[in-house]
Amino acid sequence: MEIVANSVIRRVLWVVVFAMTLPASAWDGMSMPELCVDGRYLVDADGNKVNLHGFAQTYSPWFNERGTKWSNYDVNACLRYNMQKIDEILAAGWKMNFLRLHMDPYWSNRPGASVSGENDISAFDFDRFCKYLDAVFVPMAEYAISKGLYVVMRPPGVCPQTIAVGDSYHKYLKKVWSHVAGHERLKNNHHVMFELANEPINIKGTDGTVGSSTQPQFDSLKTFFQEIVDAMRAKGCNNILWIPGLAYQSNYNGYAVNPIEGDNIGYAAHAYPGWFGSDAEEPSQELGGVMGGGYEGFRDGWQKQISPVADFAPLMITEMDWAPAKYDSSWGKSITGEAYGTGFGANFKCIADRSGNVSWLLFTGAELLAKFKDIPGTPGAYTFLNDPEACPWPVYHWYQDYAAGAGQEGVVDHIECRDGNELTILTGGRFPVTINAVYTDGSTRDITMSAGYRSSSHDAVDVSNPGTLYARSDGNALVTVTYTDTHSISHTTELLVTASTFPLTKGLFDQSIWEKGTFDEASGEVTTGKYGFAGWKYNGGADMSAYKYCVVKLGGTYGAGLSFRIFNVDNYWSDPFITDATGKRTVVVKLREMYSDRDRRKLDPSHIYIAGFWSTGGTRFRIEKVYLTNNDDYSEMTAIELPEADGDEPVDVYTLGGVRVRSGVKRSSAVKGLPPGLYVVGREKVIIR
Repeated sequence: MEIVANSVIRRVLWVVVFAMTLPASAWDGMSMPELCVDGRYLVDADGNKVNLHGFAQTYSPWFNERGTKWSNYDVNACLRYNMQKIDEILAAGWKMNFLRLHMDPYWSNRPGASVSGENDISAFDFDRFCKYLDAVFVPMAEYAISKGLYVVMRPPGVCPQTIAVGDSYHKYLKKVWSHVAGHERLKNNHHVMFELANEPINIKGTDGTVGSSTQPQFDSLKTFFQEIVDAMRAKGCNNILWIPGLAYQSNYNGYAVNPIEGDNIGYAAHAYPGWFGSDAEEPSQELGGVMGGGYEGFRDGWQKQISPVADFAPLMITEMDWAPAKYDSSWGKSITGEAYGTGFGANFKCIADRSGNVSWLLFTGAELLAKFKDIPGTPGAYTFLNDPEACPWPVYHWYQDYAAGAGQEGVVDHIECRDGNELTILTGGRFPVTINAVYTDGSTRDITMSAGYRSSSHDAVDVSNPGTLYARSDGNALVTVTYTDTHSISHTTELLVTASTFPLTKGLFDQSIWEKGTFDEASGEVTTGKYGFAGWKYNGGADMSAYKYCVVKLGGTYGAGLSFRIFNVDNYWSDPFITDATGKRTVVVKLREMYSDRDRRKLDPSHIYIAGFWSTGGTRFRIEKVYLTNNDDYSEMTAIELPEADGDEPVDVYTLGGVRVRSGVKRSSAVKGLPPGLYVVGREKVIIR
């Protein structure tokens, strides 16, 4: 068996990035099967995984070409116009299979009433809502279904700036959805799903704070939507329900701790340039962002904010677009760019595809989609619809690829991990690897979700979700990746993965958690910004409860008010545990006796979100190591390292490049005669000098 060497990272243009071996599509001549949620996937009755791809419509004069097509509550004109757009979109060749249908408040608000915006429900008239649900929204849903489109219905308007359990908006949503859930033409219609709200921003948490990131705030959000879910289920409605998150539907991490309960539950998110650390030509109005994060920034932000729910439930992106700002035809301002490089679009597709359970739509106006023609534009004279850097052109062709399926592949030479064969992951975190098949003609294809994964130590590195390495506890594991191509030939590569709570490596140690600092990986030297903070952030919360002590070893004695701090709330401005490190070479934290600095609240070591160093800034200090231990003399433990083998059992020997150089040799003589270098013997690293 040959183990593949470290990959040479190729910058692949979006035009050659084809979908991985993807879940089955509900498009392409198939009937519209009944769908349900099974674990983290949408599936049909035969258990086939289904991801949907679509567009959106809003039924109001303003959103139907700025009031130029119909007005004055003209139901027939509204239906005629919007049904025509569906026909024109499909006739243009768009391979769509779902529609997001906005029950716009134009119909349910009292005519002539003054409102401050779509988040103002003061003019809502329930009788009008019921009337136009029957007259407009249900007929449009049924028409879309007749054209082969599943329908996702969203409620009138958008959420106010702050919501709270039991407030007027909560009661409003309960009333709307209780009526919809009991509607005879919608209830248990297997082609109809419901998105329970649009863009919640902040919520009042169980602790009284208002925001969009802490666990108490997500605990309130769970109650907020669980009560709506329960009210709908009480009507006998078993339709699939899509649950929004916070921060304009960009943050979901608290649901990992306290998810919505029940069957047929998925989560609905939005994605725009600048969000999740993605590249933006201009900052988004809601969440800002700039160019510069590239693939890695986008991937890491998605991993923190979206993956906590995508790891256990299906995800639907119900708003997403991008284009250069000069076209003024998209909400998001960015470019398609390159997969694994700069830009938004190609990286969005790459990240969504490798998750394997993401349905998504293009939020471009239906009137523009209907005008699309599959005729390449002329460089220097591109339009919004044919510029490869604007969303319509690439998405049109991606949708066609999804509908066509993967097809027969070429001859695979080998498989490789784009991220290298030796990886370090922050304990408690999840790292999405990318596995590429390399073909004999030199081309590559992402086969991450089609490969199988096996870990030598699930206690250290769990691989139960394909393509995601979950660092459960400090330690090491050899992860074996196997891919069987369409010619029934198996290909294997192996990854040596280290899980560490306090790695002193770039990308995992953050010198600028607060204020801009510096970090030299080779020496371990750190300088914080003025009153700055440097250290480690644990997106999912690190569990340190199995240990007695956290030990900090410094390379000297330092001033600058140096302190070591630990936070069990995912918020730098919360109240942490603080211990003085001024003038000390060793700092010991008794993890089971930590109290917050201001309120003297006892900290729970099972959920640590931030740890690191604060200083007044400008003074360099050197970190030798930080580690966890149960030894009362504060020495490092060996039990969390790679296990020492007993006896002289046969082992295989590999280079770090992944090439097996010896097979089945006795451990005692495994490296005899090998040239100097670093080798993997069994599951241990061995240096020959």
